[in-house]
Amino acid sequence: MKIHRETILSSARDLCLDEGLEGFSMRKLASHVGVTAPALYRHYEGKEEVILDVVSEAYRIQMEYLSRALAASTAEERFSGAGEAYMEFALQNPRLYELLYNYADVLGLDSIPEETAARARAVGQFWQDRVREMMGAGLLKEGDPDQVSATFWALAHGIITLYVQGVLPLDEDGVRAFAWVVFARVLDGLATEGYAEKVRDEVEDSGLSDALAGAFDPEHLTGPLAARNSSEAAPVGGTDMPEAAADD
Repeated sequence: MKIHRETILSSARDLCLDEGLEGFSMRKLASHVGVTAPALYRHYEGKEEVILDVVSEAYRIQMEYLSRALAASTAEERFSGAGEAYMEFALQNPRLYELLYNYADVLGLDSIPEETAARARAVGQFWQDRVREMMGAGLLKEGDPDQVSATFWALAHGIITLYVQGVLPLDEDGVRAFAWVVFARVLDGLATEGYAEKVRDEVEDSGLSDALAGAFDPEHLTGPLAARNSSEAAPVGGTDMPEAAADD
């Protein structure tokens, strides 16, 4: 049976999504593809090379999500759209998202291959560009774009990780609302006064802060895994987010 590298990559991605990196093996991949393990080695040297290809594919898919925001006509819309896209990629592809941050440890890599590192830098550059645009438009205070974009990324990554690991007692709509409210509060310090006031008004008008308040009652937080994975997970309705608010 003749197989192509693209077929192996597609199957490897599906296997990673189904079982995570810990459950990945060349034997399982061969079974998934429908060939013997030696056939895989005609295309890949081993497990590490396959997984690095999957990581590159994950970065490519993430950039597809983020790039949708570039169709917007203003810096503000591109900024908020990128934030929403970042959240959607993570919520719709949680294993791929986790893969971007744990593959080096699972593989025991001492250094990241340049091709993979370049894809990661491209995502970072995308965020720096959005922040520079916002500063240039007078919506964010002047500052170091690298540090400001890293601040937004750290918050987004923290929220997503807490949700994926079952720590936040929220459903998907709830975590979207929570991300928006948190970033609105951070923007209160990083945005220029006019934009900060606009975002404050939108959060207040949305009522989401009040809707989220009960979700963080200590009673919910004592058993986060049970809360998230049962009917106790706190739903938050009406989470349509105004364009002006960044929720990445």
